[in-house]
Amino acid sequence: MIHYTDLIYVAGHTGMVGAALVRQLIRLGHPRSHIVTRTPAELDLTNQAAVQTFFEQTKPDHVYLPAALHSGLPNQPARLAHHSLLVQANVLDAAFQAGVKKLLLLTGSDSYPSAALQPMAEEDLLTGAPDPRCASTAVTQIAGIKLCESYNQQYGASHGLDYRCAVTCNAYGPGDTYHSDPELAQDPAHGPLIPALIQRLHTAAQQGSPSVVVSGSSTRHEFLFVDDLSEACVYLMELPRAAYAEHTLATRNHINVGFGADVSTQELARTIAGVVGYNGALLFNNGPTDGPARRLLDVSRLKSLGWDPMMDLETGLELSYMDFRLHHLPRPVASAA
Repeated sequence: MIHYTDLIYVAGHTGMVGAALVRQLIRLGHPRSHIVTRTPAELDLTNQAAVQTFFEQTKPDHVYLPAALHSGLPNQPARLAHHSLLVQANVLDAAFQAGVKKLLLLTGSDSYPSAALQPMAEEDLLTGAPDPRCASTAVTQIAGIKLCESYNQQYGASHGLDYRCAVTCNAYGPGDTYHSDPELAQDPAHGPLIPALIQRLHTAAQQGSPSVVVSGSSTRHEFLFVDDLSEACVYLMELPRAAYAEHTLATRNHINVGFGADVSTQELARTIAGVVGYNGALLFNNGPTDGPARRLLDVSRLKSLGWDPMMDLETGLELSYMDFRLHHLPRPVASAA
């Protein structure tokens, strides 16, 4: 049930997912003055004392925590794991101490075992080892899921805690991460796949490049437009406790949030080429950047709760390209009269 007088803290609102959560809350009628945000400069979520002070002073009713999905350190696994663990531990404990009853933590599909059957259901968590290429990320995300469950188990009855978790697929859309360095943009290891391909193929179209090499053609990916993701997360957060409990367990408190279908790198690249107007040749190989062959989430629980995504991939990519051109390209310099 929506209460428009609730004070809602959205962590990481300067990121793509956090910004989309703020947009969705406003669309639903929550006053902007009731949505609390802090930039990283204003509040360092890895600083326990600062986080505790913020929660003690602000006392939000609800908390959305996508900040642990930190994508700014892709080649620094130690810093990424350390950052994520600290953020989750600090925010959850400070929220509990301040009397926050409802919280939603977002984690990624890397949480699931590398050998999980496809699509991956909620029951598959911890049934095997994660992919070794993202093991540290997976372990930190699993720690967050289990931390939420632990708070519910220990304090749910006595304090009314209702801390929930959404396991998400790859998000894309307005606010995505692009590189100012064109050389880094050529390397998929330096950022998410969709913005990397948009930037590469846009550049190739502008320069008239005859061909572009794309690695990982056999890999399949599941993508969800970021405003669909935010809508699903707010939908899950605002479900009545009984409805959410019908589809979860005390030891399996997470629900998958995904598109429900995947696409190969080859299909994705061809679609993006059409969107950006690149008419050259696309040359595919199964290079060393390939990850697991497939990571598709089973979203049957989410569908049974009454939610489906609205944005198809091609339309979402067109909106992403518009955002790229508007916010990530140099502005033309006006000529002197």
